[in-house]
Amino acid sequence: MAIYKYEKYLTNNGNAEFDKLYNPGVTTPHSGIYRCMNCHREVVSETGKPLPPQNHHAHTQAQGAIVWKMIVFADHDPK
Repeated sequence: MAIYKYEKYLTNNGNAEFDKLYNPGVTTPHSGIYRCMNCHREVVSETGKPLPPQNHHAHTQAQGAIVWKMIVFADHDPK
């Protein structure tokens, strides 16, 4: 689980982008922290670069495939 100290640097947002699931190796749509929904490992990935591939880390058969979900968006254009 992503951890933070200062709540003032984070904003709650109900955007549907946080609900989308991504396969390993696809192009990262938004820079931020992504979580594997089956094993809960988290990674940082940048816009335009591939999300970690299927062989990034091992899963047990019970965990199923690696599936990434954005949990924190990195805002490169704060207002």
